[in-house]
Amino acid sequence: MSPARNLECGIEAVKHGADAVYIGAGRFGARQAAGNSVDDIAALCEFAHKYWAKVYVTVNTILKDNELADAEKLIWQLYDAGADALLVQDMAVLKMNLPPIALHASTQCDVRSVEKVRFLASCGFTRVVLARELSLKEIADIHEACPDVELECFVHGALCVSYSGQCYASQHCFSRSANRGECAQFCRLKFNLEDADGNKLLVGKHLLSLKDMNRLEYLEQLLDAGVCSFKIEGRLKETSYVKNIVAAYSERLDGILERRHEYLRASSGHTTHMFKPAPEKSFNRGFTDYFLFSRSGDIFSFDTPKSIGEPMGKVKEVGRGWLVVAGFKAFHNGDGLCFSGHDGQLQGYRVNRVEGGRIFLYLENGEMPAIRVGTDVFRNFDQEFEKTLARESAVRRIAVDISLTETPDGFKAVFSDDDGVVASASIEWKKEAAKSSQETNIRTQLSKLGNTQFEAGEISISMSGDWFIPSSLLSELRRNAVDALEKERAAQYTRPVAGTPCKQDYPQRQLTYLGNVMNAQALSFYRDHGVQDVADAFEKHEPEGAAIMFCRHCLRYALGACPKRGGTVMLHEPLTLCGTDGRRFPLKFDCAHCQMQVLAGL
Repeated sequence: MSPARNLECGIEAVKHGADAVYIGAGRFGARQAAGNSVDDIAALCEFAHKYWAKVYVTVNTILKDNELADAEKLIWQLYDAGADALLVQDMAVLKMNLPPIALHASTQCDVRSVEKVRFLASCGFTRVVLARELSLKEIADIHEACPDVELECFVHGALCVSYSGQCYASQHCFSRSANRGECAQFCRLKFNLEDADGNKLLVGKHLLSLKDMNRLEYLEQLLDAGVCSFKIEGRLKETSYVKNIVAAYSERLDGILERRHEYLRASSGHTTHMFKPAPEKSFNRGFTDYFLFSRSGDIFSFDTPKSIGEPMGKVKEVGRGWLVVAGFKAFHNGDGLCFSGHDGQLQGYRVNRVEGGRIFLYLENGEMPAIRVGTDVFRNFDQEFEKTLARESAVRRIAVDISLTETPDGFKAVFSDDDGVVASASIEWKKEAAKSSQETNIRTQLSKLGNTQFEAGEISISMSGDWFIPSSLLSELRRNAVDALEKERAAQYTRPVAGTPCKQDYPQRQLTYLGNVMNAQALSFYRDHGVQDVADAFEKHEPEGAAIMFCRHCLRYALGACPKRGGTVMLHEPLTLCGTDGRRFPLKFDCAHCQMQVLAGL
């Protein structure tokens, strides 16, 4: 499942192998800067549905009371536009008058337990997007306990350091709610880390910034654990990013399905890519599998929140305005090159030209950067690769078997596609014996499917004689059969079925601000489901001294001081994150749940 910031991006995602696309509408999406008109969403649905690919729309912010009517109206518009499902966070949606559209519980619902999955399924959600932090075993346990609920998990892209839906840092510091699509990326800022004596343990580091997720190597294990949808993060990413990452995961999945016939792709056709996918060439902060198997030290990116790209080698030689990198990949004119300087900060330069192995840098002030021999060098912009992706870079086709037979007064073409959809077209023509064989021309004319989503498979000809059929007649027959097949595919396409709610109490009797209850309908929903005490959302009333982040990432562990994992470093606690603006954020460590909390600033 691919992200799409806009219509163009969504179409390219489908072309490059996505089985589903998720996109934001004009309002109420968790990425406010990635909104789209209903007309554009309708156009995307029309294109995607040709391949029986799905379009899911994010309506996953928490809502104010005065927004509820508009949200309900928008949901009906999205349903009429052809949307296959909605991604939802606010339970107020379940109190609305809804069309028969499938609902998916957004990752902002903070789904990480069997009890939560069961509850959401009982409310009518047909799919839940699991918290990114869950391990393979935790995912498998949820699937075993809830085998009828579709499970979706993230496999690639940027990572929120806090559990999604449980981050209030942007609201606390900047009055910009992440739960309302306005995340200010507090986690990518610089901090100092101080102990109880005011000693600076770390200075000027991006202590809450994580690497990017990459689970390309683990798709088969995730399939076997019960995941039915692999989600790529990135609704703010450019089209070239989507092309590359979707292609990489689509090719890997195809390779698995060639061996594992019990699994099937969720959409039609096959994709031919005109480039070799390479995830390391697209925006990334370095990669991590992120708790899929266990806690490890590879998840954080303290030196920079920016893209480092692909490893290229080490500096071998430095001259005036140039350097030589020892590696197996070649730089090109216009490439972006980066490395960590002496102070640990990322430095980036554009390659001006490459001559005889020497890489000449574009230097605005003419001053060569201080870079040592042996420094690791990365390419965070590949000029040639980006040029390739800027062009048409994939073709997606549905194979069609074609048969030509005769009728009493003409000829008939029958088209049968990979999904078993069959359509036909007939044309009247007086039969005349041909002076030469017609077979080659018949096959040529019937297989000309270039501008459609189809490609010719087997072509069979069954007639009582070698009749003369003009090429123009064969072309007309082919066009009519293609039109009939497209209409039949559209008629047979079915949207996912909406879930059927059944009454079940919420797993807890008390709900704190972590429930994100912003409006009266959400409050009514939880009371209807047995919750006796419901607190206001953080955005409505900020509790004094509240935790503003709940992180599985742990600075104790990063410093070698984790008491549960053999850490030997002794720290004088409490520890405090200190921002560059002077704000101080105490840290609290909940070792029983292997969790670090960032508390409201002082």
